[in-house]
Amino acid sequence: GNYIRPNRTALRSYKERVKIVQEQHEIMINQMILRLSEKCHINAKSNIFKQFSERLQACLMRHYMAPLPFIEHVRAQRDLQTMKLIRRKLKKNQLLLRETDKGGNLYVAHVNEFEEKAIEYRMKTGAYEELSSSPIEEILSKVTRLLNDLHAKPNQISPQQYKKMIPSRLTVELAYMYYNPKTHKNPITLRPIMNAIHAATTGISRFLDQSIRPLFDMHAQPRPIIDGGHLLRQLEQYVRNGHLKPTTLFCTADITNLYTMLPQDESLKILKEFLLEHHYEKVQGVSIKVILQLADLVLKETAFVDGNKFYRQIIGGAMGSPFTLTLANIFMWKWEKDAICGAIGPHEIYGR
Repeated sequence: GNYIRPNRTALRSYKERVKIVQEQHEIMINQMILRLSEKCHINAKSNIFKQFSERLQACLMRHYMAPLPFIEHVRAQRDLQTMKLIRRKLKKNQLLLRETDKGGNLYVAHVNEFEEKAIEYRMKTGAYEELSSSPIEEILSKVTRLLNDLHAKPNQISPQQYKKMIPSRLTVELAYMYYNPKTHKNPITLRPIMNAIHAATTGISRFLDQSIRPLFDMHAQPRPIIDGGHLLRQLEQYVRNGHLKPTTLFCTADITNLYTMLPQDESLKILKEFLLEHHYEKVQGVSIKVILQLADLVLKETAFVDGNKFYRQIIGGAMGSPFTLTLANIFMWKWEKDAICGAIGPHEIYGR
């Protein structure tokens, strides 16, 4: 059966495990200092941080240096050899192993199949333009310049918001694209995922998502369908109220490539309309004008590497950037309000 070893780094060298401990320790300490200094106004040089740092170091060392029982050690070595064998076979036969888009299954295909489908996707959507060189310095410069300008002006963004959004030159990286196969589709297509965790705009994207998503969740009409159980309860209530008739229609629709079909400028106009319609002149103390400046930067400075080529996204937003889902939902809010909500009766069910 499946199992999780208590120490999954046990087969690594002592030096490697010490390095992992140091990295984990630094991440946790920095996060704790940032949160406590912001929320509780505790001085970063306080002894409490030193004491916690020492305890955390000891705890991590115990965790990562814990020896495995003999049987688990043997099993771990066997699993490691199996994994290495799979990697060698994949590399030798030029195969890629990917998790499927739904179901959590694994899909194996030749590298050429993935590349052909990726090219087909880019041509079909027209959402990307190829670049001759890496744009990371240009993007980093634009992001830094805008945030510095806003930070220097009074009442634009707070020092805390600036810290959350400003990228670090030491850790910033160009996003990269990978693809999960949609094996539930016939023929099989790919869902592009952009790993933008260290991208220059990720801090801004995360701030916008955390600020605006709660507003959308509060005001979104009709309410989204959470899961199958939620829909069934709505249908049961519909039946109890006597609305189910022999002529009742059940319809479903699927939006293809939503993230890469969003017109960027129109999406920003709809974002502004959503905020104004619900009487938000400011969000988290930030004016709508600045919100739109930040959102414009996130949308239009999305670039990535795919294989050995560089691309910029010119339509829609990156699937993998935190704010993209919220912006797509707001775009759909406008469409649903204009095309759907006025066309169905008050007792009918519509959800997404």
